[in-house]
Amino acid sequence: MLAIPELAMPRSSKVTTVCNGRREVWTDYEQAKAYFLEMMMSADGEEHDRAECVYIQLTHGLGECSDEDE
Repeated sequence: MLAIPELAMPRSSKVTTVCNGRREVWTDYEQAKAYFLEMMMSADGEEHDRAECVYIQLTHGLGECSDEDE
């Protein structure tokens, strides 16, 4: 187990997202969050659910966020 929980660690400004099979590396964490928030708010159905899944992971500070079940 980590001495410092992953969510308490300072986050890097770089993040990788995978949504609908498309892998993208972002150099600005806040830009990635804004993109997925906008996508989530403007989409319906499955596309909304995928964007929401990635957005929630981004808000938790993860370095790699995906809409896929692992």
